Amino acid sequence: MPWLILALMGAGTFIYGLSTHAALLCLLVKPMPVLALLGWLHDAPPTDYRRWISLGLIFSLVGDVLLAWPGDLFIFGLGAFLFAHLAYLKAYFSDCRRLALLPLILALGVGAVLLSILIAHGLGDLLIPVVIYAAVISAMLWRALARLGSDVPKRSALLAAAGALSFVFSDTLIGINRFVVSFDAAPYLLIVTYWLGQWGITASAFHQTTRAHAGQLG
Repeated sequence: MPWLILALMGAGTFIYGLSTHAALLCLLVKPMPVLALLGWLHDAPPTDYRRWISLGLIFSLVGDVLLAWPGDLFIFGLGAFLFAHLAYLKAYFSDCRRLALLPLILALGVGAVLLSILIAHGLGDLLIPVVIYAAVISAMLWRALARLGSDVPKRSALLAAAGALSFVFSDTLIGINRFVVSFDAAPYLLIVTYWLGQWGITASAFHQTTRAHAGQLG
């Protein structure tokens, strides 16, 4: 419950800061929801999966601060979230290694469509970093979806897949708002879907108990 209160307080204050254009307030409270998730995650079973999710949340915290910092630190924030997705990717590989062709095709399709839209509107010097980021987040989505229907606990697979999809949707909104067309609702939609994505990914670690016990017994 304390972690939930911290997350809701941070989220509510950040939304208020957005609506009032209080940049300093947003900078101070933006990390709070992910910090709360990191604290909550400590109560999950101590698996390799949890450790990689924890690392992803830490990189996400760095990305949150960099993207909220005054001045254009977008490329550095992009780098931090790139490492966060690599950590999540490693977590998904830790308990599921099946190829899963349909999720692979779906993830590649989503990444290709988004990337083609952004490239069509010009990325300039950010072309290569954005292409690399798109490839990594597509791989993260693929591995999250690959866990569905495997021997991974069903609830963990569903939460991680939903979280990955929400995270990808948030990043899609960032790309569209920054490079294609900006719209007033974008900052609110992208941050809420980002938080929901992080919550789903974090919550998935609480349903690894069966696999953790199996590993201990083996």
